[in-house]
Amino acid sequence: MIKRNTKEDIVFDAVILFLAVGALLITLYPLYFVVIASISSPEHILSGQVLFAPRGIDFAAYKFIFQENRIWTGYRNTILYTVAGTSISVVVTILAGYALSRKDLLGRGWIMKLMVFTMFFNGGLIPTYMVVKDLNLLNTPLALILIGSVWVYNIIITKTFFENMIPKELLEAAFIDGCGNWRFFLSIVLPLSKSIVAVIALFYAVGQWNSYFNALIYVSKKELFPLQLILRDILVQGQALSTPTDASELDAFAEKQRIAEVIKYGVVVVSTLPIICVYPFLQRFFVKGVMIGSVKG
Repeated sequence: MIKRNTKEDIVFDAVILFLAVGALLITLYPLYFVVIASISSPEHILSGQVLFAPRGIDFAAYKFIFQENRIWTGYRNTILYTVAGTSISVVVTILAGYALSRKDLLGRGWIMKLMVFTMFFNGGLIPTYMVVKDLNLLNTPLALILIGSVWVYNIIITKTFFENMIPKELLEAAFIDGCGNWRFFLSIVLPLSKSIVAVIALFYAVGQWNSYFNALIYVSKKELFPLQLILRDILVQGQALSTPTDASELDAFAEKQRIAEVIKYGVVVVSTLPIICVYPFLQRFFVKGVMIGSVKG
């Protein structure tokens, strides 16, 4: 029997579609504006003529940004920090989430309470800095890889996923067949957990890629700066250019001043494009993993 939509259903669907399209436009337009502004001439941007399409195509901002050798150093460092940090974070989070999902873990309730406690209370910036200093991690890549490498929220999501998706009957059957804990985890649990692994990896990778505060606090060597901190310095330089005293530098100074407004848009594109390109490959896992991992905590 074919169900006919009533007038109320049609109106409801139209309202939902209107709201969804509106939310989509509100979300996408800022990103779109940043892209078109980054390739528009500074004069058109300052006059407010750039709204829906680029005006006076000009790639001077990107030319200035990529002429900076620090950009490529920042990319190298950020890729290293992201890959190493995400790998460590995913391994620790998956192991912790699985262990906490096992009801035969002694004291798992207290362990979970202590972990949740750290979500609301921490030692503060100065004590943390003192600990990092005493561990001789200042001005080392490990300071940016290890600090903040595990999020309790992700452990809770992972724990919930394992509780919902790995039935205890499967564990009992594996043990009857002579399977040990490690073999059960590696051969059965992990292959069934690709979606949650992808979600957790994406969370950590985005956080690591966008991180700059830890580098600002714990690293002073510019050769160790991640991309975000280098782009921040370039942006600050573009907004606070000092007037040169040498007449031979006046032309270069005038050009930098002209494109200073556009540089900030180019910086946003340069820093976000790589991580945006990764997301489509993980999207199908992302939706499934988040929904399953958030059913109950």
